[in-house]
Amino acid sequence: MLRVRCLRGGSRGAEAAHYIGSRLGRVFTGWVQRSFQSTRAATASQNTCAADDNKAASPVPKDCLVCSYNEWDPLEEVIVGRAENACVPPFSVEVKANTYEKYWGFYQKFGGQSFPKDHLKKAIAEIEEMCNILKREGVIVKRPDPIDWSVKYKTPDFESTGMYAAMPRDILLVVGNEIIEAPMAWRARFFEYRAYRRIIKEYFNCGAKWTTAPKPTMADELYDQDYPIHSVEDRHKLAAQGKFVTTEFEPCFDAADFIRAGRDIFVQRSQVTNYMGIEWMTRHLAPDYRVHVISFKDPNPMHIDATFNIIGPGLVLSNPDRPCHQIELFKKAGWTVIRPPVPLIPDDHPLWMSSKWLSMNVLMLDEKRVMVDANETSIQKMFENLGISTIKVNIRHANSLGGGFHCWTCDIRRRGTLQSYFD
Repeated sequence: MLRVRCLRGGSRGAEAAHYIGSRLGRVFTGWVQRSFQSTRAATASQNTCAADDNKAASPVPKDCLVCSYNEWDPLEEVIVGRAENACVPPFSVEVKANTYEKYWGFYQKFGGQSFPKDHLKKAIAEIEEMCNILKREGVIVKRPDPIDWSVKYKTPDFESTGMYAAMPRDILLVVGNEIIEAPMAWRARFFEYRAYRRIIKEYFNCGAKWTTAPKPTMADELYDQDYPIHSVEDRHKLAAQGKFVTTEFEPCFDAADFIRAGRDIFVQRSQVTNYMGIEWMTRHLAPDYRVHVISFKDPNPMHIDATFNIIGPGLVLSNPDRPCHQIELFKKAGWTVIRPPVPLIPDDHPLWMSSKWLSMNVLMLDEKRVMVDANETSIQKMFENLGISTIKVNIRHANSLGGGFHCWTCDIRRRGTLQSYFD
């Protein structure tokens, strides 16, 4: 998944009012504010009854292959993405807003073409080895279908080429026995779902729920065509003001902006996930799950899991460069907040669609085993000091495509039950 990220700055209501009011006028502003107020009221009501057995979510059928409630229960089955045929997305306004200035020339030159062939070959080999190691650890591995992403397509609202099916975490979110297919926010990723349809149909035929969120038109109105980014300082100011390249024209979100902890699911407003998308998910998952918007000091929020990665019951990795504005929520609930060490990846290693903090983008195989980059010795030591065994895998070239272990995977089945960790 793409990994230059964080969350919006400031409170939910203030940012929503500031952004939507300036873009769409008083009437729509009032509607959005009332919508979020009603959601908060509903959440408060859920908090009082979450422990009531009569309100519990329907149990997952015993023969269902899909069942996952959090990020740390014992992993039994996973989807791992593919780097094959990966293409550089065209340099559109939403891509510009989500990438760093030093790489803009790369996108302008190679947009619509393959990523460097030699680099892709190495990334493919790394992910194959990662799959082999997962299998040796007793995990069933499924892969999306290879697709030619260079083919140009056109809708009534835009035209583009595709990108890849490398990061299933971006497009798929498993909640219980339900697979939720995210609508995405980049035009280059509009048809990315096609690579996963065979697998999802298999899960559906075995009893899983399958939900596809409303697909956005991705018309020009979804994006601020004049989004004024020229430097990291610009990005910080805009994020702190609650201004993002995506507007509230229609719902959009990437699944990787959500992270699960049983009944509580945390999300950030980002460059690819807007408030309408968050509201759609909140209503869809109610009343069994509570969706909380959290935010970070981040100049370029996009996907939450290299900023805030929940690794166990009461245990979360919090990026020290992107502090969470709502961290007291976790501390008051008795959670341990861990600041991971500075990443060791060299400055000259290409990270076209991510940041160095992919070092904390780890995959928990269970509470005592974690898949971590073989080159990141400092975070390995951190885990070992926590009593967590490290499974070391080198995916440096795969990192360049925008993701770490969490991004490259979507956990389909974990052995565990639905719990509440914030009551």
